[in-house]
Amino acid sequence: VLCGRTDDCPEKYGEKRTYVEYNLTFHYYCLLMSSGIWQRGEEDEGVDGFLITDIRKEVKRAAKLKCNICKKKGASIGCVAPKCKRSYHFPCGIQRECIFQFMEDFRSYCWEHRPFQKFTDKEPRGASQCTICLDLVEHLPAYTVLKSPCCKNAWFHRECLQYQALSAGIFFFRCAVCNNKDKFQKEMLRMGIHIPERDASWELEENAYQDLLHCYQHCDVKRCLCKKGRDYNEPDSKWEIKRCQYCGSRGTHLACSSMKSWEQNWECVECRSIFAKSGRCSKRKRQASATSEKANGTTCLLEEPPPKSPRQSSGSPRNFLLQSPKICQNLSPCSHLEFPASDRVTMSLSPVMSNRNWSLRQKYLREQRREVCGILKELKVQVKTKTTRLNINTENIWSNALKGFRQRNFSPTNTIEVNFSNCKNRSKTNTSAASKHHFFQLLMLHLQNSSLFEGSYGKNLALDFQAVKENLYFEAGKMIAVSLVHGGPPPGFFSKTLFNCLVNGPENVKPVLEDVADVDVAQTIQMIKYANSLSSLQSTLQDCCEFLAAAGCLRPVTALCDKNMLVNDILIYHVIKRITLPLESFRQGLKTLGVLEKMQRHPDAFASILCHKPERLSAETVCDLFTIHSSSDVNKVEGADFWMGYLQDVESGESVVTLEDILLFATGSCYIPSIGFDPEPTIKFLRIRYPIGKRLLNCLELPITKTYQQFKNKVELTIRNTLRVEKQ
Repeated sequence: VLCGRTDDCPEKYGEKRTYVEYNLTFHYYCLLMSSGIWQRGEEDEGVDGFLITDIRKEVKRAAKLKCNICKKKGASIGCVAPKCKRSYHFPCGIQRECIFQFMEDFRSYCWEHRPFQKFTDKEPRGASQCTICLDLVEHLPAYTVLKSPCCKNAWFHRECLQYQALSAGIFFFRCAVCNNKDKFQKEMLRMGIHIPERDASWELEENAYQDLLHCYQHCDVKRCLCKKGRDYNEPDSKWEIKRCQYCGSRGTHLACSSMKSWEQNWECVECRSIFAKSGRCSKRKRQASATSEKANGTTCLLEEPPPKSPRQSSGSPRNFLLQSPKICQNLSPCSHLEFPASDRVTMSLSPVMSNRNWSLRQKYLREQRREVCGILKELKVQVKTKTTRLNINTENIWSNALKGFRQRNFSPTNTIEVNFSNCKNRSKTNTSAASKHHFFQLLMLHLQNSSLFEGSYGKNLALDFQAVKENLYFEAGKMIAVSLVHGGPPPGFFSKTLFNCLVNGPENVKPVLEDVADVDVAQTIQMIKYANSLSSLQSTLQDCCEFLAAAGCLRPVTALCDKNMLVNDILIYHVIKRITLPLESFRQGLKTLGVLEKMQRHPDAFASILCHKPERLSAETVCDLFTIHSSSDVNKVEGADFWMGYLQDVESGESVVTLEDILLFATGSCYIPSIGFDPEPTIKFLRIRYPIGKRLLNCLELPITKTYQQFKNKVELTIRNTLRVEKQ
């Protein structure tokens, strides 16, 4: 009855209310902002204090006023600026970028007199990320853009702020950067953001926090003695579960930790290790606790002990957390991608492996990689033609990739296009496919050298608390899955232990000493493992008691043979249980596009690309990769013999270009993707002056020459100059 529209959009126009007995229907915001009506009644009278008689009078008054925007009658809202006679409907005002202040007198300002935010000359221009939707927002004094009054570089979309305000309500709506409430709300109300006077939407949900009322009821001792299971709890008996008095997130049956029924205080291994390192727990007390936790020869170890100990510096003794991250070096587009890989089967063999065994091993890996290629092609069916563009700066590959993968419109099922923002005057031959190949190549190399992984050969997950907080392990798994399905290189740096944890579950994996990347920890384990007497073993354990307490392995040792179980428990803690949270997050990321499920169904096939570095290109590999287009026999094609001979020369080092250069020139990629090329690479021999690499088609057009030397000179000259220009 006020704006004349039938739209039902609570976010924009407020709740659409209908009162059948009064024959009235209106948007709530239209009523609030109407200039000729006030709340003369109590909150329970009429419509939230607006009397029905007053509403009817306002409708009659508005029926005489014409909207300055749509030129229709019913304009109930007027600009409050002096001498301004503009009137308009509420939806029309929104469309024309008027400001409506949902406070005090509910003032309204037209597009000419609306309040503006002040911008100084020192304000940085350009664009930044909206901290709500994470999309870019330009630093402009525009209606759709709002600047935080309490943070210098916090910019928001008006629409994002309005949705957040409606969800958070007046009690929880605050600056998303600094959490300022009073100053932020005052400015947003002035600029027309409606903040409803109600509790947050998540607080109004029925039984939303019901799970928080449940007490932790689970026995975390490694060898639980209760036959009815770890979750069985019988009060006032030896099977009563006691929770840690400090964290409350770990528990034990009284019998499993040799506790008496009257003992109320029990602390878990993690909390005890923290107190031990802070000096609040004496050495004598630690030994007594360890003794009390041993029942009938059964050791007391937590099943899943996430470490709570702070990270030590890399030079400190007993440094058993991860080392500082390595720096990812830039990779030129033409360089060959060789990843370190875990190959313990090869390492455990004789140093001089027979050529026959080596060739059989390589043949087996090639067969497995062909199987992976078919599996990944099945997964690629999910990829749609809709594109998502990633703007990448090669000098900051990780942050740009993370931003792109987290943007609102990113979907793993979209076709990915990559634009390198720091490469000017890019060659026309450098297609979108070439940019995508190069992007995934740089990304995989960065992940290999990042602080998320540790180890020199086969890498395991490292423990980085900041990465856990920022959910980077999930993003890393997601990036690897997307890379495999979208034509990126195989990672090739997983250790066998990490791969088995992903495929079979960490509870079914037995780590080895080579999995320990920390030199101090490895040395400590070796000293325990190779102790030749009980006294030397006990002396070693005495020296590293803090480390053992943090690992949950502090226990009395009465025989030399106990060292084997102790070493095994330390390895399980350091390599697997310590990184329980990162591992689970990484697994969730690998589930993207169904990659993890395929890994679990075809473990041998995926191990060939995840745990082994890519096979170096050979003349035979490149020759088999390219199909010669001809209607006649390949051996009779003019120029085919020159091509095969030239590949042999390149492999033997008798050329200025490499096999990787040839592949890059023809396809835009210097490696063979795990999923293969689409379309498959082809060769045409034509009567042209110089070779042409058609990267969109993965087609290499070669000239027909009279002599081999002419063929070789033309191919080398073209490929070398083309790649040199692209590199510059």
